[in-house]
Amino acid sequence: MTHPMRTSLRDHGAGRGYVLITGLIFLLVVTLLAVAMLRSLGIQERIAGNTHEKQRAFEAALSALRYGEWWLGQGNGTKPVACKGVAGVTVNDWSGMKVCDSALADPTRLPWTAARAEYVPPALNVAARGRPGGMVGGDIAYAAAPSLHISYLGLSQNGAGTLYTVTAAAYGGSESAAVVVQSTYQLVVSTRDLGNE
Repeated sequence: MTHPMRTSLRDHGAGRGYVLITGLIFLLVVTLLAVAMLRSLGIQERIAGNTHEKQRAFEAALSALRYGEWWLGQGNGTKPVACKGVAGVTVNDWSGMKVCDSALADPTRLPWTAARAEYVPPALNVAARGRPGGMVGGDIAYAAAPSLHISYLGLSQNGAGTLYTVTAAAYGGSESAAVVVQSTYQLVVSTRDLGNE
């Protein structure tokens, strides 16, 4: 025969063991959830940063593309030439710009090794070579200057205009964020008969 007090103590001790195991499992689950949340926040921050850098690169490339189209619209679409090397171009001096007689072989392969102009407006900060993503004047610098390439395509189908391909590429704060944009631009030169005026 067992003593009633001894049985209840044994049952009470076994109950404490289950509570301890349940508490440890609960603590483990809460810890895993906290680690997963922190990791998720880190990934979201990187995604937001990469999206921001891609947007910066896109805006810089689009600016260079629009500048190339504007440059053509100013009557600079002269006879195409064989383009080699890099010409430094600023918004105030486009003497180095040329219309190339051939398009880039692979515009998505960056950096372009030849036949490009570098478009650097005064407000654009470019990091020093080998130091992408540095700070210049309180703003994050671009990894490299945006590149611009204009090539001659020929006459339009109706013969009333000249077609060009304008291609621009730019980086964000690092070389891993790069964007290439391209447009086909038609330059039309026409005369109108204004009658007896």
